[in-house]
Amino acid sequence: MINRKLLVTGSFLIGVLLTLIAAGCGSDNESEKSGSGKTNYSEAVDYSITGIEPGAGITVTTEKAIKKYDSLKGWNLEQSSTGAMMTKLGEAIDKEEPIIITGWNPHWMFAKYPDMKYLDDPKGVYGKTELIKTLARKGLKEDKPNAYKLLDQFHWEVEDMESIMLEATETGTEIAEVAKKWVEEHPDVVAEWTKGVDDVDGTEIELVSTPWDSERASANVVAEVLRSKGFNVTVTPVDVAVVFEAIAKGDGDATLAAWMPITHKDFYEEYEGQFEDLGENLKGAKIGLVVPEYMDIDSIEDLQPAE
Repeated sequence: MINRKLLVTGSFLIGVLLTLIAAGCGSDNESEKSGSGKTNYSEAVDYSITGIEPGAGITVTTEKAIKKYDSLKGWNLEQSSTGAMMTKLGEAIDKEEPIIITGWNPHWMFAKYPDMKYLDDPKGVYGKTELIKTLARKGLKEDKPNAYKLLDQFHWEVEDMESIMLEATETGTEIAEVAKKWVEEHPDVVAEWTKGVDDVDGTEIELVSTPWDSERASANVVAEVLRSKGFNVTVTPVDVAVVFEAIAKGDGDATLAAWMPITHKDFYEEYEGQFEDLGENLKGAKIGLVVPEYMDIDSIEDLQPAE
């Protein structure tokens, strides 16, 4: 006959072994938990913020944030490209893995991934909301009054810019083509921009822009409208520092890409007085550190220093 005592003892030992094995398998995940049982997101992202190009306004501001916040002491800002950052964001969201990025809107990331949030910035390093301004070289109003008037009257919404960026990204269509389509589909808006603007015959004008999708969207929309009034338009994408230098020195006629009061503050102040500020062309822009909603964290100060 089978010994019942041996059966009970054997079952107990097997249960203990299975418990130990399960605990061992879960040890990697548990290492990312804090003492309270919550995920240690700082450790989970290896104390690293996924960013974009060196020299970009948000890159410079994030470097300041790392110095100002004790919670970011010892952190690394991974600088590469906007495309690389978005690839990593998509991969993380697909797997519901933690990630912290340098985010801003207008950007198609918020249209494609609506469940994203900015981390609170109690020290105000990133500011609140941003304006995107139009700057013109000195003398443009006298030299090319119709171009100046159109640029001065240009204003649109965050949703307009994001819709162009998202369509270009999802369809693989060049932003210039999507911008042309947008202009054709919004005659009432364009009519406001061109009110009182006379047609010209081939007058040349150069718009200086950054190579990012947001600024490519605005530059190409305005370029298309200028062309409809007879201008010969060139759009030149350059590094953000060169944008301000070009307008200040008169090497370009205008830019629609000045983010204020935080993102491009240093560049603006360096050349202030050497260009004409035409005011905002878009309001409600924002920059900061962004995470997916599934991350149970709300503030930069909820993070932990690396040392």
